[in-house]
Amino acid sequence: MPIIGYAPGGWDLFHVGHLNVLRHAKQHCDYLVAGVVDDAMLERAKGRLPIIPALERAEIVSHIDFVDEVFIETQPDKLETWRQRPFDVFFKGDDWKGTPKGHELEARFAAVGVEVVYFPYTVHTSSTSLRRALTLLEPVLHEVTGS
Repeated sequence: MPIIGYAPGGWDLFHVGHLNVLRHAKQHCDYLVAGVVDDAMLERAKGRLPIIPALERAEIVSHIDFVDEVFIETQPDKLETWRQRPFDVFFKGDDWKGTPKGHELEARFAAVGVEVVYFPYTVHTSSTSLRRALTLLEPVLHEVTGS
């Protein structure tokens, strides 16, 4: 029986850190589902809308070789996501490992037989730092292009 993995993310401003997460996730399962968090959920979680809309982010992620399927998440409860799109392994960033939120996630998934596997984040690249850099460049770009 194939092992189905689930790797959720915003995947906004797709970068090598995102690619690494999906690559590592695929090494731990036979079939990888990439969860794409929708715009409203990202706005609630981050306090701002993503730069790239959910359907476009899903299209980008669907073309990554490691991804077998894309599932757009429309609510925050990962156990509810599992009910809608069952999986055997859940992949999460290691910033949750050993935290109360991580322990709760592990316990809730253990109750339904799902393993939680943590991956390290790519320290030198993040969508937040890319967004910050673009914000700093915006006045310069307007000056150069005249728009």
